[in-house]
Parts: sequence; structure tokens; C-alpha cells
Amino acid sequence: MDAGRLGFRPDTVIQELGWDEDVDDELRTAIETTCGNTLVDGDVGDVVDGVILWWRDGDGDLVDALVDSLQDLAEGGSVWLFTPKVGRDGYVSGADIAEAAPVAGLSTTTTSSASDEWSATKLTAHRR
Repeated sequence: MDAGRLGFRPDTVIQELGWDEDVDDELRTAIETTCGNTLVDGDVGDVVDGVILWWRDGDGDLVDALVDSLQDLAEGGSVWLFTPKVGRDGYVSGADIAEAAPVAGLSTTTTSSASDEWSATKLTAHRR
């Protein structure tokens, strides 16, 4: 699995939000390997280079979760929104993401397959 293809870079600190038993551990390991650091949780209290947010339909309000994901994000950082693929339990439509992102102050840059079960939507924060 190539986390660099998703836009992860060496020497970066990535915060992980929305972890649950269903996340893709192989993808998590690939991200850590590419970045050279272990993923940090939501209590890091420090600025991070990027955020991964695991999100499923039924997890709550996506706009609120996206706004929360910006709390520790450095200027110019990205949010990778991982959602279950079409037909999988917890699937989130692209329309829901496209609607929530700008309300949260984010722009969608790319959407791609992250793993067999998860899609990745890379979002960038608007200038503050």
C-alpha cells in the first residue's frame, strides 16, 4: 500500500480522529511508515501537518467533525477523510462530503481508493 500516492509525505505528523475497530490497519501502518512518525490522537495539543478522519454514515454531523479536525492543523495542512466505499456498511455519499466540506472551510482536492474497504477524500483548509 502506497500512502505517498494519497499525498502523505516523510517527516510529517498526522493526527488520527474517528478510529474504531473497522479501520484499515494496513493503511494506518503505511501512513506511519511514509510519514516516519506514529499517528497521534486528538489529545495531542500541538500543531500537526495533517489529519486523517475515519468517518461513517451515522457517526454524527460531518460538518462538526470536519471543523473539529481543523483544531490542531497547521496552516496549509490537509485533512484526509476516509469513508467506507460504495456498498459497504457506513457508506457516505460524495454529495454529502461536497456539501459539508465548504461549510467547514475546506476544499475537496482529490478522491481516490485508499484500500479495499475505504475511499479517501483529501481536503485542504481555506486560508485563515
